[in-house]
Amino acid sequence: MKPLLSNTLYFTAGGLAAVLLLGQFAFNDNRKGNKEEPIVYEWHTPQLPKRISFAGEKVPIQRWDVKERFDRELLFNSYSQANILYILKLANRYFPVIEERLKANGVPDDFKYMAVAESNLQSGARSRSGAIGFWQFMSDTAPEYNMPVNNQVDFRYDVVRSTDAACKYLKQAYVKLGSWTAAAASYNCGQNGYSSQAAYQKTNNYYDLLLPEETNRYIFRILTFKHLMENAEELGYKLSEDEKYHVIPSRTVTIDSSISNLAQFALDNGTTYKILKLMNPWLRDRDLTVPKGNTYNILIPEK
Repeated sequence: MKPLLSNTLYFTAGGLAAVLLLGQFAFNDNRKGNKEEPIVYEWHTPQLPKRISFAGEKVPIQRWDVKERFDRELLFNSYSQANILYILKLANRYFPVIEERLKANGVPDDFKYMAVAESNLQSGARSRSGAIGFWQFMSDTAPEYNMPVNNQVDFRYDVVRSTDAACKYLKQAYVKLGSWTAAAASYNCGQNGYSSQAAYQKTNNYYDLLLPEETNRYIFRILTFKHLMENAEELGYKLSEDEKYHVIPSRTVTIDSSISNLAQFALDNGTTYKILKLMNPWLRDRDLTVPKGNTYNILIPEK
């Protein structure tokens, strides 16, 4: 039995070697006959617009320093395609509300792009310093702009109240600083910070001022979002209407008395606690105390 086993093993091993050798030749021939060219990707600097303005105020884009600062922000954001597409989806829901409040308050429409620069249109956006909401207000300054903040309510999360608050600030800054561009910049560095730099450098023109680095970039970040979002289709950001986030059909329930259980309130009004909180992110607890003589408007999905 041993010699037979040995011969069988040799025969089997030889056969396997032949198959592998033929397979190797066949594989090599196949590769040579169907060799593909390597894929080479090319990355290009996005083209700057030849002209652009902010709130009706011309941007001196022909200046080398302005051009390069704008180019930096456009380069970094143009290739963040997922972020731009997500912002475009959200803008379809929130821009109509923001635009209406800007118009009602007499603030130029371009300031909707400042909300994008501040929060990417995220109601729950929070900065490292603790600023919150679409327009990034701090908790200690929010009440000055008709946005109560406590453990039950925080209207920095509300798109209508926070947009009205931003408008109030911007109109004050415009009167003090003399231009909408300066007012926008001061939203980042403060009115006193801007005016003190303007006094020292003997110019009120944003594009002539050396400001803190974040403020140096701030207006150009706003301009970048304006350019990308106004020209999204031709720049390659493709979204169908179905892919955009639409305004959620809702009705308003006016509350003039306290609610001890918001989950039960939601059920009584034909929705869930989760949807109630998503549609009213300013509600921060499980109950709601309504001070005497006050009212709150709560959004409920239409049935």
